[in-house]
Amino acid sequence: MKTKYLDKKNWRRIKHSDYEEILTKYDGQNVLIGCFYIKKVYHPLVINIVGEKVKVVDNNYKWITMMGEDENFSLTVMFDDNDQPLQYYFDINKSHTLELGHARREDMYLDVLALPDGRSEIVDEDDVIRALKQGKMTPEERDFAYKIAYDLENLIQFQFDKVVNRGKFMYQAIMERSQ
Repeated sequence: MKTKYLDKKNWRRIKHSDYEEILTKYDGQNVLIGCFYIKKVYHPLVINIVGEKVKVVDNNYKWITMMGEDENFSLTVMFDDNDQPLQYYFDINKSHTLELGHARREDMYLDVLALPDGRSEIVDEDDVIRALKQGKMTPEERDFAYKIAYDLENLIQFQFDKVVNRGKFMYQAIMERSQ
């Protein structure tokens, strides 16, 4: 596993950014929501999602992430400069630390990406293979990560409105706080 902090302080692509986070409740569980405000970039980032090129980093974009204390995934919704969702990015995690100022997660390498129209894919399987070979992940942890990923794929395929509603909740919670 690798520990990842939500604030993305040392990302070299970013010229200027801000970050804030809140603790709240969602569906009866404690959650931490963090917003990475991308003010100015050295150069945009375009990635391939489900066969489409999508710009996910540029000036005035936002990445809003929510981690639940009882979940083994975090969701980042990436918004453009008009606050329109670009993608829903699920990180599969072994654990979360919901500590203001030190929010972090134990990343299990595997991710699930979804476009706003609900098309999705599992990505970073090469990272899982590499982690297994390097002893950073056990076969049991790999199987657990894939179970979570398949569960998320089913959620996206059959109840995508729940993903969209979670994204709306995240956006509203953090925007209310910043006003």
